[in-house]
Amino acid sequence: MPRRLAMQLAAAEYVRVTTALTQLAAEDWTKPTPCPAWDVRELACHVVGMATMASTPWESARQQKIAGADAAARGGPVVDALTALQVRERESLTPEEVVAAARAIAPKAARGRRLTPFFIRRKHLPEPQLVNGREELWTLGYLIDVILTRDPWMHRVDLAEATGQPLELTGDHDGAIVDDVVREWAGRHGRACEVELSGPAGGRWSWTDRPGVPESIAMDAIDFCRTLSGRRAGEGLLTTQVPF
Repeated sequence: MPRRLAMQLAAAEYVRVTTALTQLAAEDWTKPTPCPAWDVRELACHVVGMATMASTPWESARQQKIAGADAAARGGPVVDALTALQVRERESLTPEEVVAAARAIAPKAARGRRLTPFFIRRKHLPEPQLVNGREELWTLGYLIDVILTRDPWMHRVDLAEATGQPLELTGDHDGAIVDDVVREWAGRHGRACEVELSGPAGGRWSWTDRPGVPESIAMDAIDFCRTLSGRRAGEGLLTTQVPF
């Protein structure tokens, strides 16, 4: 994805997920979410915490240092310790304070990501990430440009599913995110396929010149992404996951 587009999507997604939080009713904040460890308030605290991490290199280093120590002491991946830290540090916030924090950090997170220099973005994360049963090294650029937008985007979908609130979807924003997901997924499995995704974020893709009998997939674009994220069970090529 061109970096200019990636940063446009990042800034817009922070606005959209913050707007989604402002539209929650009082009773929504304690509802369970598709993320089993979190209710709506805790999920929102993670979104704010991750945006805060992206806002400055110093905050990123602080969170990573604490999460690394927690993971070493308790076992488990650093990313799990990181997200737990983000929720734990905001456990005393009221829903109104969470919304205020989201509003305040959104432009700072977008700016921090946009200003990350190339020599930093080309470096690799210190810990391999497990995807589809295999460890892989991510560059900081992949994390900053792609994953840190997919994360609040998918959690905005989680909020809609948990609370029943309408999910804002447009082709220029959500369609671009879905297109990137589809192309990464197709690159990961490398097999022949045809994909038709419905809804405002949908589209059509075809890779019929690859090995194997082309597998045809037709489904809703959001359901497709939720399947690739592991939130829903998939079959065939849909068992190939994509990081969010």
